[in-house]
Amino acid sequence: MNILITGGAGFLGSHLCRRLLAEKHRVICVDNFITGSEHNIKDLLNKKKFTLIRHDITKPLYLDQKLDWVMHFASPASPVDYRKHPIKTIKVGTLGTHTCLGIAMAKHARFFLASTSEVYGDPAISPQPEEYWGHVNPIGERSCYDEAKRAAEAMAFAYKREHGVDVHVVRIFNTFGPCMRFNDGRVVSNFIYQALTNQPLTVYGKGSYTRSFCYVDDLVEGIVRFMKADYPGPLNLGTTYEFTVLELAKKIIALTGSRSKIEYLPAQADDPRQRRPDLTKARKLLRWQPRVSFEQGLKKTISWFKKEIDSRTIRTIPVA
Repeated sequence: MNILITGGAGFLGSHLCRRLLAEKHRVICVDNFITGSEHNIKDLLNKKKFTLIRHDITKPLYLDQKLDWVMHFASPASPVDYRKHPIKTIKVGTLGTHTCLGIAMAKHARFFLASTSEVYGDPAISPQPEEYWGHVNPIGERSCYDEAKRAAEAMAFAYKREHGVDVHVVRIFNTFGPCMRFNDGRVVSNFIYQALTNQPLTVYGKGSYTRSFCYVDDLVEGIVRFMKADYPGPLNLGTTYEFTVLELAKKIIALTGSRSKIEYLPAQADDPRQRRPDLTKARKLLRWQPRVSFEQGLKKTISWFKKEIDSRTIRTIPVA
């Protein structure tokens, strides 16, 4: 198949590009590199079935080739990124989604939207099923991301109803693994980098809020299975293994053998107190569930971070 992936040089997008290429599909990666990195796709650039287009998907994109899928993964996806780029975040969730749906309609392609667990906001119920409408502050610091994704979902289903576009909407819960940026502001990457460099691990509030983290390979497997399903969604993907952020910090210090201490900072505005998906539909529809244990995933991710830190240190040593 011919598959267009926006945000294909980002953390999750690059893993998806690699998986689809391994299945012999042709992949067109579109990225403006606001938060994505060419480093993530450097091994793909010379592959015959991989094409990179540097483009801001909030603006029109014209393509000659036939497309089977338009997969919209472009967006800043961490609090650090969308607080730095709030307007760009809103635009890629709204205008970018509009562009992608227009391409899908013109090419008679299926459309895949990477939505987020953030549409549930600070949830009043746990775990969060797809039927839950959420508890979101529409004007808070996180609203540029939360509300843009909610609008993206609404737009996808509007195109389905009015134009018959075949849409697949997935709500992605916290995911981690290789290719995360050191400074992306997500808690796993923050803690691993801080631990490996013996900096204090910065915990916001008391660290009592909970998260559930899915290893990226499992998440991509769920996405690929969802592509084959005759179901529009929305569909939760993630893991139900829930723990506090403070427990995560202590686990990473232990696994890295770090000398780091834990530093407590003021709680962030509108930070969800709980985050755990109800995976009933995903298990039944896709016959899917995460296979990589959290500790296994952490070890793989820590190993990748160590290699990246070492290689970047070597590259920055001045030549005598």
